[in-house]
Amino acid sequence: MSLAPTAIKEAMYVGSSGNAEDYSLVYLSIAAVTLAIAVLASICLKGFFNTISILIGLVGGYLFTLVMGCIFPAYHIIDFSAVEQAKWLGLPFLQRDDAGRYFYMAPKFNAVAALTFIIVSISTICEHLGDILTTSKVVGKNFYEDPGLHRTLIGDGIATAWAAVWGGPPNTTYGENIGVMAITKVYSVWVIGGAALIAILLSFCQKFGAVIQTIPTPVLGGICTLLYGLIASSGLRTIVESGVDYQNKRNLTISSVILVIGIGGGMLRFNVGGSFTFSLGGVALATVVGILLNLVLPSDEQREAKR
Repeated sequence: MSLAPTAIKEAMYVGSSGNAEDYSLVYLSIAAVTLAIAVLASICLKGFFNTISILIGLVGGYLFTLVMGCIFPAYHIIDFSAVEQAKWLGLPFLQRDDAGRYFYMAPKFNAVAALTFIIVSISTICEHLGDILTTSKVVGKNFYEDPGLHRTLIGDGIATAWAAVWGGPPNTTYGENIGVMAITKVYSVWVIGGAALIAILLSFCQKFGAVIQTIPTPVLGGICTLLYGLIASSGLRTIVESGVDYQNKRNLTISSVILVIGIGGGMLRFNVGGSFTFSLGGVALATVVGILLNLVLPSDEQREAKR
């Protein structure tokens, strides 16, 4: 739910700024049409088309923007100039200097950077734990046991190290994918692995990457409005199916603090020394505080035992 403001800004504000003067009814209409198409596709369509409702929403929103841009100048927000300039084939891991020459930037070890990312990894580990738990509930299998958290966490680590070798970003688990699985009901590892392989092959086509970058921000905002809500709903489903008793004030207190810190963007930050700053916020801080409260606050059984 802490990502919800991002989806709303993308859906309503030019540049996703969130400033009142950047509010756009054009953006809102594009996001609303995209969301409506995705919702109707997921509810009304059957079979194969039901499983690709998110893709149908993206394509529908894109085509709506394209057609409306040909009629009304205000909707002309898709720019194909980058597609024209992009090459058909290229190596995505090569960088380009000012002279137009391509080169490979080898990774370099830096102790401060490594220590920083070790601390940052606390956040991604917490997100990983939550995503694996929610995925288990969506799929109906206990992934904590099979394949096991030790394997899934190692997988994240190896993927991040491998991505760094080629200049890619760090790997992390994404709750959006859980939302897609919840809608499509497709849980096959072969399907997900096949999609990854296709994505890798398409990364060598620079024109395809340029086309992806032309997707309007409000189209993404409309889709994310649905996806982020699905992730939150999956989390609520996990709580309900786990039988958490909210008549118990202890459970109510812990959940309340976690929600406010996580959604409100709570942050713990202090200077360790020199230019190095330790920070822990959002999902990670909410998780740590929740664990501490669970350890510190006595349960009903413990209070009864003391009496």
